[in-house]
Amino acid sequence: MKTLILYYSYASHTKTIAEALAAKENADITEIKGEKRLGKLKAYSLGCLAALGGKPWPIQPLDTDLSAYDRFVLLAPVWAGNPPPFVNSLWELLPEGKTIAMKMVSASGQSRCEQKMEAQLQARGCVLESFEDIKAKRSRAHSAL
Repeated sequence: MKTLILYYSYASHTKTIAEALAAKENADITEIKGEKRLGKLKAYSLGCLAALGGKPWPIQPLDTDLSAYDRFVLLAPVWAGNPPPFVNSLWELLPEGKTIAMKMVSASGQSRCEQKMEAQLQARGCVLESFEDIKAKRSRAHSAL
């Protein structure tokens, strides 16, 4: 079974976890990038409002053919208890019938979105293999943000 790690990372915590997981699982890895890099104020205010509403924000085209994979592991930070709006843009790109493992990364290690994510994946014809909340270690530099 061919696995692709897909991740969005604003402050690099999720990226670090995604890279370690890709190495451990010998999986390919692709970053989800917003069309524009957001400043902290917009990301954490307007972004959190959009995340709460499950709204998508435009992303850059992916450089990976998603149809070549059987399984996806999606990693995302938690914004207001939900995935960021850039991740919401990914749902329409996922091929139908694929297996998805979700990993939500936050300082608290808690999100409130498992049922919401499962419903979105089912609507796309995908199967939620697993859902995990991961507590990220905050660096001293990041804690000042």
